[in-house]
Amino acid sequence: MTEYDLQSPTSEVVLLTPSNQNPPVGLGMNGDDNTPSGSGTNKQREGSAESNDSRVRMKKQLGLLEGVAIILGVIFGSGIFISPKGVIREVDAVGTSLVIWVLSGLLSMIGALCYAELGTAIPKSGGDYAYILEAYGSLPAFLYLWDAMMIFVPTTNAIMGLTFASYVLQPFFENNCKIPEAALQLLAAVTICFLTYLNSSYMKVTTKMQNVIMFTKIAALVLIILVGLVWMCMGNVENFKRPFEDTETDPGKIAVAFYSGIFSYAGWNYLNFMTEELRDPYKNLPRAIYISLPLVTGIYVLANTAYLAVLTPQQMIASDAIAVTFGNKVLGAFSFIIPILVAISAFGGLSVHIMTTSRMCFVGARNGHMPALLSQISVKKFTPLPSLVFMCVLSLIMLVVSDVYVLITYSSIVESFFIMLSVSAVLYFRYTRPNMERPIVVSLWIPIVFVIICAFLIVVPIFAAPYEVFMGVLITAIGIPFYYVGVVWRNKPVWLIKLISSLTYTCQKLFLSAREDKSD
Repeated sequence: MTEYDLQSPTSEVVLLTPSNQNPPVGLGMNGDDNTPSGSGTNKQREGSAESNDSRVRMKKQLGLLEGVAIILGVIFGSGIFISPKGVIREVDAVGTSLVIWVLSGLLSMIGALCYAELGTAIPKSGGDYAYILEAYGSLPAFLYLWDAMMIFVPTTNAIMGLTFASYVLQPFFENNCKIPEAALQLLAAVTICFLTYLNSSYMKVTTKMQNVIMFTKIAALVLIILVGLVWMCMGNVENFKRPFEDTETDPGKIAVAFYSGIFSYAGWNYLNFMTEELRDPYKNLPRAIYISLPLVTGIYVLANTAYLAVLTPQQMIASDAIAVTFGNKVLGAFSFIIPILVAISAFGGLSVHIMTTSRMCFVGARNGHMPALLSQISVKKFTPLPSLVFMCVLSLIMLVVSDVYVLITYSSIVESFFIMLSVSAVLYFRYTRPNMERPIVVSLWIPIVFVIICAFLIVVPIFAAPYEVFMGVLITAIGIPFYYVGVVWRNKPVWLIKLISSLTYTCQKLFLSAREDKSD
């Protein structure tokens, strides 16, 4: 873990390299590296990936279309094709289920508006981490980063990789034959490694691929919606005759249903992780959000309407892959299309997730909350290669953890708390920094409503699922000693500094990477 003086960012710690000479490129142990960054005195040279600017820094390669593709790529993922049953299972009524899908979309749009203000007022990559650090300081930001890097991100990567693998391998096994777990894990591992390599070495290819996959996902959902509409036009509307009959009224179960709905919308804040790579972020960040969220909400509500028209609530609850069950019932010989589209969606969602979350790891290291070697950038590809490799390794470890889904359950409420904390920063900055430059200003009631609703969704599960909440808090609390040892403890022994220096030096040579050039 690195040291970082938040009060005196220009402080300098001299390190010893294996040769006992001046530190090599990018070995500064504080948050503001004063060593060369790999660009020397020549700030312009030929052969840059984007222009004649050869400075080692993240390049602005993302436009409006790529921004929309990133948001849709993460949100759509594979969840809407696999498990919308979480809502209907809790509320037991078709009408109530659709109401929750609408309200979850509206809540996501309200939150996204707040992130548009935060992302343009604080135009830094890192998303929630950057906003919590700016508003509430080092420890809360570190704990969010701890949960995200150790639990949220690698477990999600592992689950998305396993989802892709299961849909690719299923056609090779008979209906009653279970896919070997080792085969799923191996294919998921290969997929994660391949996409990490693609995001490390071919950023342009990755973004173009996301654009294509985005339209593929939309086409798949439009297909489901059209089939559902045709089904209803043929007179099959019996599932909607008494939409609110026997609906659940227990606040705890309704809150859990909202969690399922909101989880399916998760990802609307991921473009904020890559603000520094977005061209004209003051325009393209809010525009991408304004385009994506209404589109997602409309598609999700219509897709769930189609599911509920074709399948009964009992059939939805019993299905492990609702889109496949849907296709088998109404598409006949063409039902094979659905598994292919789900596999493509899972593949694209995993690629976007790997790309965006690696930037949060990179920014955390740049601020001294992660090892210094993770704040380096490839001098050839201008991507955060060490961070990508680090997250890849953690994701591979999660593939062999038997209780990976349980870890996400434990951490989901904690993650919601940090999202609430990020949005509350809008209110905090309005009070403490009234003159702060804000290219976009949302009405004050928007963050207030979001924070109140999130607080309700956080408090209710404390009584409904106290064990899960306790485990989530415990996982977060485990990060506190690491914070004090890695970040606060300054007088580290010389042998430890030498070890960190040697490791950083070796990784620099291995990845051909250097610290970011911050000069303009």
